[in-house]
Formats: sequence, C-alpha cells, structure tokens
Amino acid sequence: MSSSLFNFHSPKRDVSQTALVRTYQALSSASVEELWNKITNLEDVSWHPIIASTNVPYGLVVKPGLIYQAFTRLIPIPIQIFVERVRPQEALSIRILVFPGLEEQVTYRVESTLCGTCVSYSVTLRGWLAPLLWSLMRPCAAKVALKLVQSTEQSIVQTMSGNLKQAKRSCFDS
Repeated sequence: MSSSLFNFHSPKRDVSQTALVRTYQALSSASVEELWNKITNLEDVSWHPIIASTNVPYGLVVKPGLIYQAFTRLIPIPIQIFVERVRPQEALSIRILVFPGLEEQVTYRVESTLCGTCVSYSVTLRGWLAPLLWSLMRPCAAKVALKLVQSTEQSIVQTMSGNLKQAKRSCFDS
C-alpha cells in the first residue's frame, strides 16, 4: 500500500517541457553598428552555418511581428521565422517554427566592451523533439557567433581595400 501512495504523490516528468539552452559568444574588432547591420540583413545569410536562404526582399527592415520563410543547410526544409523583439543595436529575438513538437527561440545580442564588441547567440529548444534536433544542429550552432564575427570583419577589410584602391588612383587614371 505504501508503494502505491508513493507513486501517486511522485511528480511525473513531462518530456514536452524539456528545454535545452545554450549560449555562444565571440569577440570582434568590428563596431556594434557593423555587427548589427549583418545580423539584421535577413536577405544575406551566407555567413550563417544553419540557415541557407530566406525569402526576405532586399531592404526590408527588421521589426517585431515580421514572419518570413527560410531554408536550412542541414536538411533543406522550409521553416517559418517570427521576429519577437528588436532592440536596435542591442538584441534581436526570433522564434523558429519547424513543426509541432518543437519550439526554438534564438536571441542575438551585441554589446560594446573594453576588449571589442561581444556577440552572443543563445538557443533555447523546447519540446519532445528538442534532443533529436539538438544532436543534429549542435556543431553548427556552436559556430554561429564566430561566423558572424568573421563575416563582418571580412566585409570591413574588403571595403577598406576597395577604398584604398580608389584613393591610390591619380587624376590621370581612367
């Protein structure tokens, strides 16, 4: 009798409430503005190790309530992305809807520090499919912040070298 009472009062573990939370950070010499522009340019996600492309038109401004479609690199399936919160040049929070049984929230944060600009990429997965998806995307998720920083710094170097080439031209060059 005592064992049945013990089972009755024992809380059951709900697998659907399992949450996986990870945060990755990278330090950059780029400014907050340059990194923010790279994050919020939803048309160009060539730097992103998880997202391959989006259906966002050129010049669309990121704002709360925006819903757009993207395709993943791992398995080319369409996903819906909902922009939850935007704090300009500070944080962008999105919710990714793949299929029922899985909820993903991603937050990008950019902040200026004494050592440079810190970018953090936080991922929260909830649902009974979270462990399966996490096992697939963990290696790529670990690279998102670093790839963002590398891509932004590479763009800056290309812009600077282009400006130097133009400055070296003399008035006699055609």
